[in-house]
Amino acid sequence: MKINAIVTVPPYASFLDEVAAHPIVSGFRLNTVMPLKDGPREALERLTKFNQPLWIDLKGRQLRVAGAAIPPFTELRLSHRIKVNTPVDAYFSDGNERARIVAVDGDRIILEDGPRRLVGPGESVNIMHPSLEIEGTLTETDKAYLSAMKEMGLTKVMLSYVESAADVEEVKSLLPNAEVLLKIETQRGLEFAKKNKSTRGHLVAARGDLYVEVLRPHKIVDAVKTVVQADPKAIVASRIFDSLGWTPVPVSADIGDVAFLMEIGYRTFMLGDTVCLKRDSIIEALNLLEQMGAG
Repeated sequence: MKINAIVTVPPYASFLDEVAAHPIVSGFRLNTVMPLKDGPREALERLTKFNQPLWIDLKGRQLRVAGAAIPPFTELRLSHRIKVNTPVDAYFSDGNERARIVAVDGDRIILEDGPRRLVGPGESVNIMHPSLEIEGTLTETDKAYLSAMKEMGLTKVMLSYVESAADVEEVKSLLPNAEVLLKIETQRGLEFAKKNKSTRGHLVAARGDLYVEVLRPHKIVDAVKTVVQADPKAIVASRIFDSLGWTPVPVSADIGDVAFLMEIGYRTFMLGDTVCLKRDSIIEALNLLEQMGAG
């Protein structure tokens, strides 16, 4: 079977020529939380030189930490103003840490007892409660990227945390010819995918946050099935060969995971930050995907 890969690219990496030339690479993804020297246009100009489609991953309504907090602390500022019934749990570090929110004040959350470590800017915060309301969708950084893309004639956007058609329309109000990939990362996003199929753009099963948001780990199985059933051309992203980020040989569970995803119909895989920070882990992941696709 023909397998394609979209690679998350560190904007200043020295090995991108080699990655771009790999036979299964069909695009680059820029994670817009990556630090830049001179802003969005500099990164876009640098990454468009590799003759690969460049997807700009906008954060949308994804909740992230807006400023570092050093323990002991009980307050965090978020990327969006929110409303939620309290007390309620918040999850950090890919769902591995939990803290109790006792009060909310706009973009501030007051914690009963925060994670006992430095919480850095850009970290994801997951609040899985039906009362959660997030004010606004696009961040100021998102809007800066869309402005630079419009100036340069770029059109390819990944939009995080899509839950409604209005999310896509907000992007297109700023970049009318945008080609949008809809990242499904929440229970509401899964319901939207079921109802709208791929009529607003192709879907992405974004397993990083989706794994946390489904609440019970085994439910990720039905979640990734839901996405590819709604859109047979859906992309699956994140948590793919992550073991290569710390060992030269992937653990067997990673291989079984990818085999399952191929079995249920996924043909395009997006490699996430964990495996893409180093040349050796990216190339090994691409070679392994290619070999598994070949049978």
